[in-house]
Amino acid sequence: MLRYTMDDVELAGLRFGISPLCELGLSLRALNEPSRYPLQLPWLRHTQEARQHVDTEVLSALIDERQWTPDFLNPRPASPLTRIEDEFARLAAIDPAVFRRQLEAVHGTVPRVFAGDPHRAIERMLRGLEHYWQRCFQPYWGRMRTILEADIVFRGRQIAQNGLAAMLNNLGDSMSYADGVLSIDVMSPGDRTLPTAGLGITLVPTMFTRRGSSPVEDDEPPMVMYPARGQGAMWEAQPTGDADAVTNVLGRVRAALLTALAEPASSTELGLRFGVSTSAVNQHLRALRAVGLVTSTRYGHSVLYLRSELGDRLLNTGTA
Repeated sequence: MLRYTMDDVELAGLRFGISPLCELGLSLRALNEPSRYPLQLPWLRHTQEARQHVDTEVLSALIDERQWTPDFLNPRPASPLTRIEDEFARLAAIDPAVFRRQLEAVHGTVPRVFAGDPHRAIERMLRGLEHYWQRCFQPYWGRMRTILEADIVFRGRQIAQNGLAAMLNNLGDSMSYADGVLSIDVMSPGDRTLPTAGLGITLVPTMFTRRGSSPVEDDEPPMVMYPARGQGAMWEAQPTGDADAVTNVLGRVRAALLTALAEPASSTELGLRFGVSTSAVNQHLRALRAVGLVTSTRYGHSVLYLRSELGDRLLNTGTA
C-alpha cells in the first residue's frame, strides 16, 4: 500500500496530465500479458504486423514479470498537452547513472541489452522507443488522446458536482481518499507513506493500467496513473438504440448521440462508437448544439460535447 499525505494547500493544487511516453511505456504491459488487457486486444491485433519491425529485445528489457517499468518511462507530465517529441528529448538527456539505477530498481540488475556503455544503451533505447511509437502509436494517438482528455473533463465535472474527495474515491477500486491521505493499493510489497512535500500530486489517466500505479522509487515526484474511462470506445462500434419518442423527433442517430453525451466525448470518439464518419457526427452535433440540446468546450486539441440540461429534460420526457 502506498499512501500520499497532503495538506489542504497541496490538495487544492492537485492537477491532471497526459504523458505520451508514459502511455508508451505502460503499453508494454499489454505486450507482455495480453490476456490482462482485453480492451486493448484490438490494438494488439491492429499493430501485430508493425510490431514485427520494432526492437523487441529493447522493449522486453524495459518491463519485468511483475509488469513494472522504470520510472524514466513514466515522467510526470506538466499538462494535458505534453508532446512525445519533448518527452523523448528529455529522455535523451537522462543521467546515465539514473538510467542504470532505475533499471536495477525494476530488474535487480541491468538487462544484458543495456550492459556496457550506458550512452550507447540510452541511444539504442531511444531508437527502439521512437520506432515503436511511429509504427504502433502514432496512427492511433489522436483517438487515444481524445479518450484520455474526455476522462479528465469527466473528473473535472465530478469535482464541480460532488467535490474533490468524491472524485478521488471514484478513480478506481484500488484507490481511496480520506482525511488528506490518498491510498493506492500498488503491487509492490510493504507499506509506504510519502508526504507530497509541496510538490502536489499529478493524476494521469492511461489506457494501459487496470489499477492505480505509481513511481517505483520514493524520490520521484508524486504521481498516480489510473485507468481511463471509455477505453472500449477506442475500437468497438456502438449500435444506436431506439429512444422511442425522442427518436421520432430527432432521428435515430441524433437521439443516440444525445443519449451517449451524458459524459463528455469528441466527435472522433463518437464516430468510432457508432460507426459513423467524423464529418457526419459533426453535422449532427452542430444541429443539436444549435437548439441547445448539447454544449461544447475546447480541451487541448479536441472539442468535447456534453448533453445540456435541456437535453437531459428532453430524454427524461421522451423515455418516461
